[in-house]
Amino acid sequence: MGLHGVKAVFFDLDNTLIDTAAAGRRAIEERPPRPLQVISALQSKHHYGEEEARAVCDKVQAKLLKECHDPAKMCITDLRISHWEEAIQETIGGEANRDLAAECYYLWKTTRLQHLTLAEDTRAMLTELRKGLRLLLLTNGDRQTQREKIEACACQPFFDAIVVGGEQKEEKPAPSIFHYCCDLLGVQPAECVMVGDSLDTDIQGGLNAGLKATVWLNKAMTAPVDTSPVPHYIISSVLDLPAVLQKMEHSTNAKLETDHMASSNE
Repeated sequence: MGLHGVKAVFFDLDNTLIDTAAAGRRAIEERPPRPLQVISALQSKHHYGEEEARAVCDKVQAKLLKECHDPAKMCITDLRISHWEEAIQETIGGEANRDLAAECYYLWKTTRLQHLTLAEDTRAMLTELRKGLRLLLLTNGDRQTQREKIEACACQPFFDAIVVGGEQKEEKPAPSIFHYCCDLLGVQPAECVMVGDSLDTDIQGGLNAGLKATVWLNKAMTAPVDTSPVPHYIISSVLDLPAVLQKMEHSTNAKLETDHMASSNE
């Protein structure tokens, strides 16, 4: 691997290498004897009913999914405290409570970071892949938030380079960030593979940048909508990636053999 065709693999972070969505849910719902999570904190310390506490958290989750962050206008911390502040007011009414919102946010954030782990089998896969390929982590998002996640899951040793979209002029799916990654590793787009869970950013971005292949991680194995970009490969677990790369290698070798035989016959 790496001799023909593929020289580098770019990995997305959130919900590709680490299960950010599950960590966020656990930060909201876990109960004692673990440190108080948000729902139980709202109930025990602030005397909210369970339904009210859960409604606040559901509203915050919805706001996170629709979040548009412009770091030039507001830092991510202020924005996310505002999500909690709005959710509390929408659920309970009354005066805005910035202090309670901040308490909820920091509790959620700290607990989520504690649950962001790079699984042992994923670590082993990355270690093996790196013996023959260059590996790069390419993640969209706010600089501070993504760097904290990277630190929390301790994934730095497994990559030759780490690129955070919030630190660049453009994020995925813009071709520029992919080409920047190629330059960092000293490879051409046609020698790279992008692996990620988002059709809109990872797959579309890889296609826009002219990468050799895109691999869509589709854990639920749901059918994409007709207008979605079409990935070259689909996997249900990131651990299936080595088999895909092996398949690509065999295809490349077979084509080289065919081309060689054709030129010999001429």
